[in-house]
Amino acid sequence: MASGLFALLDDISALVKVSAASLDDVPAQVAKTTGKVSGIVIDDTAVTPKYVVGLDPSRELSIIYQIAKKSLFNKLLILTPAALVLGYFAPWAITPILMLGGAYLCYEGYEKVHSLFSKHPEAHAETEQLETITPEELEQQRVAGAVRTDIILSAEIMAIAYSQVTDQPIVNQIVVMLAVAVFITVAVYGFVGLIVKADDIGLHLAEGDNSAATKSFGRGLVKFMPKFLSILSYVGTAAMLWVGFEIIAHGIPFTAHLLHELELALASTPALAWLAKVVACGLGGLVVGFVVDQIVRLVKKLMPAKKESAAH
Repeated sequence: MASGLFALLDDISALVKVSAASLDDVPAQVAKTTGKVSGIVIDDTAVTPKYVVGLDPSRELSIIYQIAKKSLFNKLLILTPAALVLGYFAPWAITPILMLGGAYLCYEGYEKVHSLFSKHPEAHAETEQLETITPEELEQQRVAGAVRTDIILSAEIMAIAYSQVTDQPIVNQIVVMLAVAVFITVAVYGFVGLIVKADDIGLHLAEGDNSAATKSFGRGLVKFMPKFLSILSYVGTAAMLWVGFEIIAHGIPFTAHLLHELELALASTPALAWLAKVVACGLGGLVVGFVVDQIVRLVKKLMPAKKESAAH
């Protein structure tokens, strides 16, 4: 009996040693995975600041914290378990789900572009609605919109993270994905917080007993940040179209092959190859967004008809 117990303890000890050895590779796996999702991280960083533009500056960090908290919750407690479960029981379902998320990003990006060039009555109605709601309600709307966009980007991040560790033990898969979730969330929203408070930093530098050069830099930073945030808002919209369509394209062999061929054709000039791919994906995103928008409009038109027929 004692010998059997000692044998069991030896087996447990050996298992712990193997697990510890495999966990030594976790930092390298996290670094590798983070590099793979850099494009989506840039997208997430560019998209988020627009949700605090025009709101009370004293609430900016609080809003970002709310978004970051919900983003981390989604990554840790929803997306990571979902990726692990789907990867084990239904790996075929991950790509279609991501493609639906990509379509949503294209739709949202298209709506932003459409609103820039359209004087549609719906846009005026939306503006009037924003003028009648309270700042607290507007803040809640902004946070909800940011979280909706973030969960799509986060799902793509966690799916890519999972794809990098499918050949690893389950313990490694869990540890790497959780580490990626925490690291990326802290990095993205920490940087976003720095961006939106940069004007306050500039104001602080421009005042007090600082040197003339420091004050000049501070004043320049204050003047530059509104323009930078405006540019970043456009970049965020373009990034939604780009990333959204790329997610869809990689789920369809034909379009994935076309993008690959485009990159190969311009492989001698990597910067041009990247730019061509971004432009192609951006235009594709506009097309997908337009199609989704038409479907949404059609459904909205049919919904009242269904309600009336149900009433009769």
